[in-house]
Amino acid sequence: MRAKAAYYSWGNFKGAKMGLSVQEQMLIEQRVTNEAKSVGAAYVIWLFLGGLGVHRFYLGRTGSGTAILILMILGWLTIALGVGLVFLFVVGLWVLIDAFLIPGMVNQHKDAVRQRLTTQALVQQTEPTA
Repeated sequence: MRAKAAYYSWGNFKGAKMGLSVQEQMLIEQRVTNEAKSVGAAYVIWLFLGGLGVHRFYLGRTGSGTAILILMILGWLTIALGVGLVFLFVVGLWVLIDAFLIPGMVNQHKDAVRQRLTTQALVQQTEPTA
């Protein structure tokens, strides 16, 4: 018989309510820790390459990373016309705001990994064994 665990306090993890054993939940959390993005690495990338949106690529947000990169390129190409300053200002403001959003983006990535691993574990439980 499988032992059921109580609700854990980390994140939105409700594996116990979904029928996972304590051991399965611990394995999932270990894999989440192993696959998680580093807040420290994200800040280092943000500091040195944030104006190019590389920190967003690292965190799996390729759409907004591409937008920052395109705005930066357009800003430098049109700076002689004066329009480029507007693009560069937008990029600068966006990157500054990202400094406060990075921990939340890392947590969202962890939650997505946790959800994926929990779903995989539940699917494996329901598959009939031959």
